[in-house]
Amino acid sequence: MSLRTTSLGEIAIAIPGSTALFHKYDLDFCCGGKHTLAEMAERRGLDIDKIEQELQQLTRQETNNDENWREAPLAELIDHIITRYHDGHRQQLPDLIAMAEKVERVHGAKAACPRGLTKVIDEVYQHLSEHMMKEERVLFPMIKQGFGSRASDPIAVMEFEHNEAGEQLEVIKSLTNNLTPPEEACTTWRALYSGIDNFIQELMQHIHLENNLLFPRALRGE
Repeated sequence: MSLRTTSLGEIAIAIPGSTALFHKYDLDFCCGGKHTLAEMAERRGLDIDKIEQELQQLTRQETNNDENWREAPLAELIDHIITRYHDGHRQQLPDLIAMAEKVERVHGAKAACPRGLTKVIDEVYQHLSEHMMKEERVLFPMIKQGFGSRASDPIAVMEFEHNEAGEQLEVIKSLTNNLTPPEEACTTWRALYSGIDNFIQELMQHIHLENNLLFPRALRGE
């Protein structure tokens, strides 16, 4: 396939390891997964030749340990999303909120302090908690019962909320200088940014599995 004219979501599905590469270049393959590689590279001012070479290298690597969620039963994919991502986010975010509150309390007078970060992470937590609850109580049972092809409306709502989450992540990146701690940052400050970075990677992979795999397959009635 022509990588340049292929959507980021399709590449993320077809090339194992590409999601880590997209994260490195700050390319949104979940909420922005419908845009082509060329479109997103141009938008970010990136060297598309270099990215394409790295993607081609990934296609040549062995990928025996990758789970093929393109073919797994949808019930298995849903269970994986809940245990791997929903439960994971519920554990991650309270810890991040506590660390952010400490950093703002102790270092609030410093110019580099991410003032307002605690509030934004808490908003992400509240938004995501409600979102995941709706999926677990309404949408996922519909799909498991074989009614995915009738779930276009709830799926559209979930995709809209995914976009909202993506916008919240951009606010976090702006407040934290793209998750770059200042030289004087203490251990908690650095751990906070590292934890947020891990959360963002997890959330993007989570949204990718839903937007680009689970939802399309469910709507096709698989």
